[in-house]
Amino acid sequence: MARTSRVAYFPRLATERLDIALCRASAAVARAADAHATEEGLGVGQHLVLQMLQAVGPCSQQTLSEELRIDRSVMVTICDDLERAGYARRERNPRDRRSYAVTITEPGRERLATAQAAVPAFLDATFDALTPGERDQLGTLLGKLLGTDA
Repeated sequence: MARTSRVAYFPRLATERLDIALCRASAAVARAADAHATEEGLGVGQHLVLQMLQAVGPCSQQTLSEELRIDRSVMVTICDDLERAGYARRERNPRDRRSYAVTITEPGRERLATAQAAVPAFLDATFDALTPGERDQLGTLLGKLLGTDA
């Protein structure tokens, strides 16, 4: 029986369809981030929430959800988990008593510092195919696509 050689179609597809290439690259980075988060014991969403709370102070779950682009139902679970771990707490929002503000705790700050320390090595390993200049260029291009460039 004749053996068929494998057709390498994806490289051509990725060149012709940047949307497909970006989706595949995004999925690969997301898998790497999830694996890293599992090793670190702090989920990607949890890390992002703690990082934002430390940077901007107490926020409503709605604000966290909108700014971090995390579905509201997922945000509830993230905040529940952070509160259960003692990394964040919910308090009545002093500006709007109908809502709650999520606040990072001191153990949350410590946990975030530990997680943040591991990020550079993770990024270096994940983007090792790119030079530092290419990484900067990728950041700039993604900022344009996302409408977040300065």
